[in-house]
Amino acid sequence: MKKIGLVGGISWVSTMDYYKFINEGINSKLGGLNCAECIIYSLNFGEIQAKGWDNSFELLLEACMSLQRSGVDNIILCANTAHLFADRLQELVGLPIIHIVEETAKAVNKAGYEKVGLLGTKFTMEMDFYKNKLQEYGLDVLIPEKQETRDYLQYTVKEELGIGFINPETKINYISIIKELVERGAQCIILGCTEIPMLISQDDFAIPIFDTTKIHSKAIVEYIIS
Repeated sequence: MKKIGLVGGISWVSTMDYYKFINEGINSKLGGLNCAECIIYSLNFGEIQAKGWDNSFELLLEACMSLQRSGVDNIILCANTAHLFADRLQELVGLPIIHIVEETAKAVNKAGYEKVGLLGTKFTMEMDFYKNKLQEYGLDVLIPEKQETRDYLQYTVKEELGIGFINPETKINYISIIKELVERGAQCIILGCTEIPMLISQDDFAIPIFDTTKIHSKAIVEYIIS
């Protein structure tokens, strides 16, 4: 098996999901007491929030370089927004990075959908890095139209889900936001933030939901045993 390096802590609650899903996947494939050989570099999410994602490249680079020196074969960025820097980090660190947006786009393509609704942090929804990558795979991307809605998603991801707080009222509001995307033509929804699946899942919707944490974890499992 290959050894992987996880850049976690962004947030710690979703990093636990990664660790769980990856090890469950390895054990399902190999049986017995087999699990993933991995090293986790858990960043202080509070420091990233204080700096802002735009100014956090050096923190992520330091984490990746530390993992590289530890002898891992691959780097995993355990957050959608962190993939803002994926290409630069891969070039500087010299190790492959399994890209969460590429793996998600492949899954959507395989399912045959073309118009997707995207929920995530403000950066994921508003900056080009995420939408452009999806568009490279022929996908038409819809995000919530109102600035106040995108601000609300950012607030709840940061102040609630990022610390593991599940608010029933927030779930109702997320369902309403997704309904609006469906009314605008979204054929499926991408949960483009690794914390959002803690709040909502496929069980809450008739429309197909793509959980990026699970999609990414599945691709990581396939890489480890390849």
